[in-house]
Amino acid sequence: MRFSKSALLTSTMLTMTLLSLPAAAQEAAAPLPQEQPPQDEAATGGIKEIIVTARKRQETAQDVPVAVTAISAEQIASRDITSVEKIAAIAPQFNVGRASNGSGAQLTLRGIGSSSTSIGIEQSVAVVVDGAYYGQGRVIQEGFFDLARVEVLKGPQALFFGKNATAGVISITTADPTATPEFQIKGGYEFRSQQYRVEGYASMPLTDTLGIRLAARYSKMDGGYYRNIAQDIVYTEVDSASVLAGGNGDPTSHIAKPAAHKAPGEEEFLARGTLKWEPTSRLTVSLKGSVDFNTVNNSSWNYVAFACGDGSTSQLNGYACGKHFITHQNNMPADVAATFPFAKKDGSLYNRYRSAGGTLNVTYDADQLQLSSVTNYQWNNNRWACACDFQSSNSADGRPGSNWATENSSWKAFSQEFRALTQFDGPFNMMLGMLYQKTRRDFEQYVLVGGVSNSAAPAGLEHVATAKTSFTKGETMAVFGQITYKILPTLELAGGARYSDETKNSFFTQFYNNPLVTSIFRDQFDPDGLGVVTARQHFTNWSPEATLTWKPTEDLMVYGAYKTAYKSGGFSNGGINSKLSADPNADLTFDPEKAEGFELGFKSTLLNRQLRFNVTAFNYKYKNLQVDFFNSPIFAFQTLTADARTKGVEAEFQFAPNGIPGFDLHGSVNYNKARYTDFPLAPCYAGQTPAAGCNLAGGSRQDLSGQTLSVAPLWTGNLGVNYEMSVGSAMKLGLNVDAKYSGSYLASAFGNPLSRQGKYVTLDAGLRFGAEDDNWQLAVIGKNLTNRFYVTGVVDGPSTGSGTGTPGGIRADQLGFGTLPRTVMVEVTKKF
Repeated sequence: MRFSKSALLTSTMLTMTLLSLPAAAQEAAAPLPQEQPPQDEAATGGIKEIIVTARKRQETAQDVPVAVTAISAEQIASRDITSVEKIAAIAPQFNVGRASNGSGAQLTLRGIGSSSTSIGIEQSVAVVVDGAYYGQGRVIQEGFFDLARVEVLKGPQALFFGKNATAGVISITTADPTATPEFQIKGGYEFRSQQYRVEGYASMPLTDTLGIRLAARYSKMDGGYYRNIAQDIVYTEVDSASVLAGGNGDPTSHIAKPAAHKAPGEEEFLARGTLKWEPTSRLTVSLKGSVDFNTVNNSSWNYVAFACGDGSTSQLNGYACGKHFITHQNNMPADVAATFPFAKKDGSLYNRYRSAGGTLNVTYDADQLQLSSVTNYQWNNNRWACACDFQSSNSADGRPGSNWATENSSWKAFSQEFRALTQFDGPFNMMLGMLYQKTRRDFEQYVLVGGVSNSAAPAGLEHVATAKTSFTKGETMAVFGQITYKILPTLELAGGARYSDETKNSFFTQFYNNPLVTSIFRDQFDPDGLGVVTARQHFTNWSPEATLTWKPTEDLMVYGAYKTAYKSGGFSNGGINSKLSADPNADLTFDPEKAEGFELGFKSTLLNRQLRFNVTAFNYKYKNLQVDFFNSPIFAFQTLTADARTKGVEAEFQFAPNGIPGFDLHGSVNYNKARYTDFPLAPCYAGQTPAAGCNLAGGSRQDLSGQTLSVAPLWTGNLGVNYEMSVGSAMKLGLNVDAKYSGSYLASAFGNPLSRQGKYVTLDAGLRFGAEDDNWQLAVIGKNLTNRFYVTGVVDGPSTGSGTGTPGGIRADQLGFGTLPRTVMVEVTKKF
């Protein structure tokens, strides 16, 4: 099961060579395909089809037996879909919670998502870019631009997108070179954040068979979305060397200045280059390379204390809690930061993300067989300095005192996928493929907490309370296949399975601890022999699925599917080896997550292709759903597993009347009931009392069986209208208005009633005016025009809440991952 990277690269090049030889022998070089002329329906109205690749073949969204929301290039541009977060406005059952540490994000679809607090957890909702799998939560830091389409595939996905995904896939396809020279530049200004943005692309053929596309985007904020209204605070330290020598600790006070007043103050640069070679009509080779540089002035800029545990003010700093775009965070004291690892010299908070990647796609399309290869390499590095209580406090007034941390983590992955797809004229066809992936995560973190220092510490660690380092090496091999058989010309049965074999080797140690905190943090040289944690995990899995599709007419399809999926277990690289825990290996490792269930749907195009109406019903059960939490009694992060079920019905429509070209009305209504089915010893939330259910296992556990999952509203929906009309002889005017509705939900995974997010409606709108041939355009794009504050994830406020499991328990403050406020952007586009 072990192959070297060089061997796989060699095999890829050999495959390209073998594929090109017969193609060259069979026919002369063919030019790049020309753009398709406008269809008649575009001039008279009616539904426009969107091509998707949900089954690794080009099909219309109405022809694929999968619940998929397809977003075209035009929709991406008109609604400014520039990140994974902004996809949620179009797909109402998809939610994104941006977190400062851990995995960096919580992606949730149909109520199923992965906790953000563990960096070792892969997302249940996977992101796939140009056919390559990106399972890490920090993909949310990536900016996306110059796109061809986006597909949101709901439910378990086992066969067609790299590794398994238990909740769904966000598939992103970037734009390819054009057959004729094309150049575009776009400039914009967003008023709330005072953000300037410029982007453009150049696309042209280099020869009759080779095309190139270069695209880039740069943006910079002079302001931000959130206001930080903190004041100076005092952080006092005692010297452990003095205490251990019998002294008074030589207390030293440090001043921590407020963090940036406006956050995130983002600066970003993105670039992508694409080469596409089509020497014949059968062979296509596409090579894409990209880089991303992103910096913000506060890693936890969107954390808001929106609900207080003991009244209207924060237990940590006395500020009023509220549902607004305001936070209270302080920089690290400058004199401490001057020698603190990975801190800025002035103590400023920050998050710096860097990434680079390349994807090589090769497709050879013979008469009866299509061969394809996807080779991908991805790397990212994330560094930050965090005010890690997320709402700073002043130790001088008797409160717990702030804590800060810095982190440096890197991820790299190499993957190679091969597929063979038959294209027989008869009733029988099949697909067979294999995937190899090799990964490595490196992690180090330094924590300033507890008001301790050590003048005798090694250089750079004087103010560090605890420091940790960890890595995980992963290797995955999977084989998968599907057989399709047309029982009748209108009835098709498809069945397939994926076999996965995964190995993960991990290492973790807290290589330095201040002597005054060794009763909490276990040192690597601890005499109990548990100071270094290693784990070798090996997982295997079969994930079968079957689909029966009936298409009595071209405009009607009914399908039923049985689906399974699997997500491997793993290792929490950013966890804690607590001296209070007897089994740190169990704290840091977690089991695989599995999904199984059924889906039934129909897709219809009615009224002479003026109305699209689709309905999907689903029922899936999840075994070992991975749930991360901080176990405060033993001061350790743990990833627990629970069983859950999600079931519901989704209905969507689009109406584009033939008599009104350029007009369409669209919307959806979704019902989803997502519940734990078996979580009998779930952790209590901080401050939960016996009367509230915290009365199991010594008063520290509760039974959440039958209770709702986090970020799982019962009802969601959207409604929108788009209209584009000619003005005069050479101009056009466009307008879109889109509303998204979400019912209420708990943002906490552990049933904390304080975390409840009320129902809300957000409104987006855009107005566009420009040349009818798209030579230029002026646009105004507004998002969240209702300026509604809502959270898509939550953590208990550190150092808040007390008395868990006792009648006098005080609930912790709830710190939510807030979303963006009202934004309005003016944008000018020019093509050459």
